Amino acid sequence: MINRILSALNQNNISTYLIHEDIQETVELFFIKKNLDMRRQKEVHHYTLTVYKDFEIEGTKMRGSSTVGIYAGMTDEEIATKVKDAYFAASFVNNPYYELPSGEKEECVRLESSLASGSLADAAGKMAEALFSEDTLQDTFINSAELFVEKIINRIINSNGVNVSFEKYMAKGEYVVQCVTPQDVETYQEFAYENLDAQALKDKVKQTLEITKARAQAATAPEAGEYNVILSGKHVGIICSYYLNRANASMIYPKYSNYAIGNNIQGQDVNGELLNITLKAKAPYSNEGIPMIDRPLITDGVLQTIHGSSRFAYYLGIEPTGDYHSIALPSGTKTFEEMKSGKYLYVLNFSDFQMDDLSGHFAGEIRLALLCDGETITPVTGGSINGNLLEAQKNLTFSKEMQKEINFEGPYAIRLENVSVAGA
Repeated sequence: MINRILSALNQNNISTYLIHEDIQETVELFFIKKNLDMRRQKEVHHYTLTVYKDFEIEGTKMRGSSTVGIYAGMTDEEIATKVKDAYFAASFVNNPYYELPSGEKEECVRLESSLASGSLADAAGKMAEALFSEDTLQDTFINSAELFVEKIINRIINSNGVNVSFEKYMAKGEYVVQCVTPQDVETYQEFAYENLDAQALKDKVKQTLEITKARAQAATAPEAGEYNVILSGKHVGIICSYYLNRANASMIYPKYSNYAIGNNIQGQDVNGELLNITLKAKAPYSNEGIPMIDRPLITDGVLQTIHGSSRFAYYLGIEPTGDYHSIALPSGTKTFEEMKSGKYLYVLNFSDFQMDDLSGHFAGEIRLALLCDGETITPVTGGSINGNLLEAQKNLTFSKEMQKEINFEGPYAIRLENVSVAGA
């Protein structure tokens, strides 16, 4: 198929291109409660082609691009037409000129994973067993679930000699926990692992069952005001993703972000913990074929790296690192129990939690929180939190306990001081 695409490019006299080939082998399990409703196994091939067209506008060199999907069932004529149309569309994209990465053909890199130790079906069976192992209650249970175990081979080829590939595995899915008394409520949860991490899935399900049961007991919203807010789990990663995204060259070049190497990201007079964040390379190559390695992002609050694609790196005159999507932080200074001292609002679950990379605002509608007045703890639901990380980052507290999610390795919990809460 690659040769057919290359032939179509040559037929249309297109010399600058990027080809992605993705081969996915997947075992999929679908459950209603604990009953397997459907099992599916498939192997699919995806081909994506980006073509580039160079031209000038008033003496300024430009490079336009257009991306299309190519399918195995297409005839050679259909492929050639698709390529021709994409090249024509690229002429309307007026981006300043930039260079694509250069490279050579490399051996396929196979990422280590315990999911590769047996068949995908065996791995799916073990993860399914872990998924339901904690589902032992009568009034709180998993009412539906989907589980996918994947083997993925990615290949990247461009016109500058890049020809690299890598193999990776993934176990991922989603489930809904339902509690029917004293009120009928549900909690939706996702999961994704690069290894056969059955214990992590068991722990996640157990926590979701507990959260859903507590949500069924909660009936009132917290009073409006300012609270010391504690967040845990995936919400910690969402908060910290602000720094990852602000340090991307695609944010800095158009001046959406004012980050620069050597900047003190947290500002002056920091009373809480200084940020130390590492960019984690979850694949050996970026989607452009740029070799990726772990890099320091922030050290003691100071920005060390700007990451990004070849296009925006070229515009900024910096090394193209590829786009990073995963970060790691070291453990914090206090245990989780120590963080829960005095008065606080510990939000366990949101209807939706969002972090705005432009303004630094974070907000979410509370599904379940534990409100501590210094003595008693009361489950509450309703209302919302609304804060700004640019203010909160001067007094951050992270837990000593750690967690590992698909794109975040770091403290299990974070404490944010004086966050506005809209409530009763």
